[in-house]
Amino acid sequence: MQDEQHTHELAVVNPATEELITTVPAATAADVDAAVRRAAHAQRAWAALAPADRARLLRRFAVAVDEHREELARLEVQEAGHPVGNALGEAGNVRDVLDYAAGGVERLTGSQIPVDGGVNLTFAEPLGVVAVIAPWNFPMPVAAWGTAPALAAGNAVVLKPAETTPLTALRLAELGLAAGLPEGLFQVLPGEGPVAGTALVEHSGVAKVVFTGSTPVGKDIMARCAARVKRVTLELGGKSPNIVFADADLARAAAAAPGSFLDNTGQDCCARSRILVQREVYDRFLELLEPEVKAFAAGDPADPGTRMGPLISARQRERVRGYVPEDAPALIRGQVPDGKGYWYPATVLEGAPGDPRSAEEIFGPVAVAIPFDDEADAIRLANDTEYGLSGSIWTRDVGRALRVSRAVAAGNLSVNSHSAVRYTTPFGGYKQSGLGRELGPDALTAFTETKNVFISTEEQP
Repeated sequence: MQDEQHTHELAVVNPATEELITTVPAATAADVDAAVRRAAHAQRAWAALAPADRARLLRRFAVAVDEHREELARLEVQEAGHPVGNALGEAGNVRDVLDYAAGGVERLTGSQIPVDGGVNLTFAEPLGVVAVIAPWNFPMPVAAWGTAPALAAGNAVVLKPAETTPLTALRLAELGLAAGLPEGLFQVLPGEGPVAGTALVEHSGVAKVVFTGSTPVGKDIMARCAARVKRVTLELGGKSPNIVFADADLARAAAAAPGSFLDNTGQDCCARSRILVQREVYDRFLELLEPEVKAFAAGDPADPGTRMGPLISARQRERVRGYVPEDAPALIRGQVPDGKGYWYPATVLEGAPGDPRSAEEIFGPVAVAIPFDDEADAIRLANDTEYGLSGSIWTRDVGRALRVSRAVAAGNLSVNSHSAVRYTTPFGGYKQSGLGRELGPDALTAFTETKNVFISTEEQP
């Protein structure tokens, strides 16, 4: 991964029209070094602020995001192709994560531990400068998941957005500055992964790296951080199961299933792209599923009626086609617009253990359907993957729901639901799906050092 010494531009393309939106300068290693130095200077003053003042500024940032929610959503529609309803929700998530993190600033307490001969105290102290490397699939919310708690804990943040989706991140930095965040505290550096990303990961002034993206790149970042004994949080790939038992409300499960793997056009690490259905209801479930998939409207992301937009790029479409050519046999196939845009139809295939399409993350609007015999078989199939990020269980039996939830090796499970992420609860994966947790009540502590101080109370001579 070599740096480039010349400055060039990143092209931002609308994936629904293939039209160039704008270009932005790509950061070099020198740009990264200067940004980290500015961040370190700003962080010292930020950490010295009274906690109430830090919380107040973060709340102002949240208010600014809320006031510009429609503008941010429009940018997300343009650069990422997200349906406008989704994009508005994602901007709202940024607001909520900032507000929630602000509430933790004055509750980031240490502890007093009983010891002999004195008093023992612990302090939660900020790490310093945190690098957040955000993905293109959810540019706004994922950037906030790392940035908000890091700032709340007293750190500075240098955010590198994905090459294809830098616009919302750049606008968020402007809004943060306008809300009163100190200059240099929250900086956004668009750039290429092998250049700006590598420079951030390897910079001695960066105390922690938060990365969301592919498992191979996550492994590379982890190795580079290990060589420098640097903290890392990784949210990586997934191949999550949607387990439907015979006693489930089949109509409800079928109606909910399309959103679980077609939301964001399947470009979601939490996508329930393996639909496991008990054999005795397998055919009936597919009958119920087909009209629901075909009704999941694909079209202009700016249209409020659209539920599925395009893939992010021509490259991503070719990746999906590499797994599933558009003329490949399918159980169910939806429709997409003609003409320009990186479109790919909603597709449900017949899956089989060992088939790459049943095992590997396709990252497109594709699911495989696989029958299972009983509870033990369902658990075996669900765990037959190197990933473990999320999953869903559909059953009316509460005991079964709990047994299967405990047996499936994944970090985020839902029963009779596909809701995987809330800013108030922890999020992260097992196995190759990542390392560490984001969000929830403990999010701030992931950006702190624990300092232990013993004070002797023995009488001095």
